[in-house]
Amino acid sequence: SLYRAKLKYANFKRKKTNSNPRHGPFHQRAPSKIVWRTIRGMVPHKTARGAAALDRLKCFEGIPHPFDRKKRMVIPAALKVLRLRPERKFCRLGDLSSLFGWKHQELISRLEGQRKVKSEAFHKKRVSTLRAQKASVKKVKVSAEDQKVLEAAGFA
Repeated sequence: SLYRAKLKYANFKRKKTNSNPRHGPFHQRAPSKIVWRTIRGMVPHKTARGAAALDRLKCFEGIPHPFDRKKRMVIPAALKVLRLRPERKFCRLGDLSSLFGWKHQELISRLEGQRKVKSEAFHKKRVSTLRAQKASVKKVKVSAEDQKVLEAAGFA
């Protein structure tokens, strides 16, 4: 639940260097930084291999420009519907971050709304062009001699 997560993060925020708090540990507020630090705890980041793995890791709030045009994948093992029982409470990282001082939740939600509208328009256009392409392929009539050539080449 959000309440329990808030208590845990407040407990984590309380930890600091007594002599000089600027020496760390540092408590990031942005969701991408929280995820990055969580993953860093799972990786041997003090070895060259772990450091290289962390360099390859990219975390973002929302979906920024170069990646909004890429095909996205669903990881079934990470779906909330499959992982959590219906009566269990959960919390979103963006809500927790905004409680602890992250100021960009409204901005990200507005930008994501715009991106989803553009993505929906692109998807509809793509589906209509694919349908038209399939229909035109079905309409095409191939002559008998062309059909023999296609069969010889392994098509048809």
